[in-house]
Amino acid sequence: MSLTPQWLDELRARTSLSTLIGKSVKVQKAGREYKACCPFHNEKTPSFTINDEKGFYHCFGCGAHGDAIRWMTDQRGLPFMEAVKELAASAGMEVPAADPRAAKRAEQAKGLHDAMAAAQDFFQTQLDAIEGADARAYLLKRGISDATRRAFGFGYSPDGRNRLKAALKDFGEPMLVEAGLLIDPDALEGGSGNAKKRDSYDRFRGRLMLPIRDIRGRTIAFGGRILGAGEPKYLNSPDTPLFDKGRTLYNIDRASPASRSTGRVIVVEGYMDVIALAQAGFTDAVAPLGTALTEHQIERLWKMVEVPILCFDGDAAGQKAAIRAATRALPLLHPGHSLAFATLPTGQDPDDLLRASGPAAMAAVLDGARPLIEQLWSHEQGAAPLDTPEQKAALKQRLRALSDSIQHPDVRAHYVHAFRERYDALFFARRDTGFASARTQGSGNGGGNAGARWQRDKRGNWKAPLPPVGYEARAIGESGMEQRLLRAILAALLRHPHEIARHRETLAGLQIGDSLLARLLSAMISASFQKETVETQGLLTILGQGEVYNMAKGMLRADTFTLTPHRMTTDPDRLSRDLEEAIRVMAQGTELETALAEATRRFKSDVSEENLAEQQRLRALKAEHDRRLAELAQPQDID
Repeated sequence: MSLTPQWLDELRARTSLSTLIGKSVKVQKAGREYKACCPFHNEKTPSFTINDEKGFYHCFGCGAHGDAIRWMTDQRGLPFMEAVKELAASAGMEVPAADPRAAKRAEQAKGLHDAMAAAQDFFQTQLDAIEGADARAYLLKRGISDATRRAFGFGYSPDGRNRLKAALKDFGEPMLVEAGLLIDPDALEGGSGNAKKRDSYDRFRGRLMLPIRDIRGRTIAFGGRILGAGEPKYLNSPDTPLFDKGRTLYNIDRASPASRSTGRVIVVEGYMDVIALAQAGFTDAVAPLGTALTEHQIERLWKMVEVPILCFDGDAAGQKAAIRAATRALPLLHPGHSLAFATLPTGQDPDDLLRASGPAAMAAVLDGARPLIEQLWSHEQGAAPLDTPEQKAALKQRLRALSDSIQHPDVRAHYVHAFRERYDALFFARRDTGFASARTQGSGNGGGNAGARWQRDKRGNWKAPLPPVGYEARAIGESGMEQRLLRAILAALLRHPHEIARHRETLAGLQIGDSLLARLLSAMISASFQKETVETQGLLTILGQGEVYNMAKGMLRADTFTLTPHRMTTDPDRLSRDLEEAIRVMAQGTELETALAEATRRFKSDVSEENLAEQQRLRALKAEHDRRLAELAQPQDID
């Protein structure tokens, strides 16, 4: 069985070395690397380092050094193929079947690397020749220095169909076609039957050439920029055995070591953006290759830093690219790893900004990068009008779709919570002149907003009028029934903490007027993030001593704080059903009031049968809600 270098490189790239070694040795984070006591010799002070990005370990004490495969053979004592098979199984890769042609393919890959290196030498030579004058003039116009030109390997492809083909004829046409340097017109069109075979010709002609390199600095493809009129403006090599544009990042070979010093990676839109940044001192920039940022590229960036900065233009196209990258990253998110977004001034790319305002302005843009969640929230908030309840509900659905796409449960739960906080702050924030204050201001003659006066019913409870214009939501717990039901819900959650996580999103959105009850619920939600299987006693321990703790203990002792009789403890399904309905009824109250207030506003501004019917429909729903609330809030008889 023969394994190609490319396959083994992929296996190493898919293996987290720190995680692999951490199964046998206790490792700890140390900056961008990990450290541990060396397993190959006795030591008390850690001198064994693990570098996930480079994919190797090294001991400064005994000199032990190797990659994931070497770890499996030296530390685990496995034969080479057994080590490879075990790593491949963990990485989800198929080990290639025995194939006598594998060695030939590996040798062919070596030949392709040689051909690409020869092409790079040819293009660089042509840039310095007479025919490269226009290309040199373009570089001078763009302000690209000789040092930058040499560092990035600029070259020039002459405007002829067979110049490169003739210079590299010793490699043979088939290899040059496979490397993407020549175009075979017959293969391009799927063959030409019995027609005479047409000659291949140079792919790049009359273009400023840039080598695209892999992480080891080897040329694997080219990008060419046209100098005169013509399309496309930029032309990349096609996918080849060496080059997969969806997995490759331009300048990865130079940005990777630079990022270890800066702790940062900047992702920009194109080659020239990377080069302009590098010349200004920002050497940790990369760019995708003519496509939107892919999942593979995002994963590759996370091997360099935990939060890469995506820097796009401030125009519509740039922001569209930013949100595309943001949504593509969501399913991949895991603890500690995310994206940040820096927005350039509208109409400027990095080169424009650097020329106009200098490196300090670019640094300020990068320093102002905002987190992924802020990018998503800002985009969705501005994606459509938010004037009606239906439009507001649509925003809520869009946010839910985003959070649902996140695969990691802990990250998803935090996004749900964070989106709900922002949504409620936008639409349900309490107002000083709103409904809550009207209870005290409007209880006298003429006080408060007109039509928003409170009165007591026969039992002495405050009876709420229709919400005044401008009202959005009031706090839960301002009526006796709500107070009883809320306490019963919290008591049930205290007795059965495993239910908290199940209802976390809805609970997090409740606007509770009683500060102690609000603090208790907040503490319970926070505890559920830390440990979703926390028991009642553990939850009380988390609450600590004080008013909230004492209130929680009181709820557990009070028989009146129950949703169903105590025999529900032997019927968990009943508990779940009753608790789910109680929480739903509690949450629906403010939503119905908000919708009713909106309908009332519409009816006052446009007295029509349609608006009247909608207001009456919502009044009926609110009445039914209040009836069910009263039923749930009644003290339970204990058998």
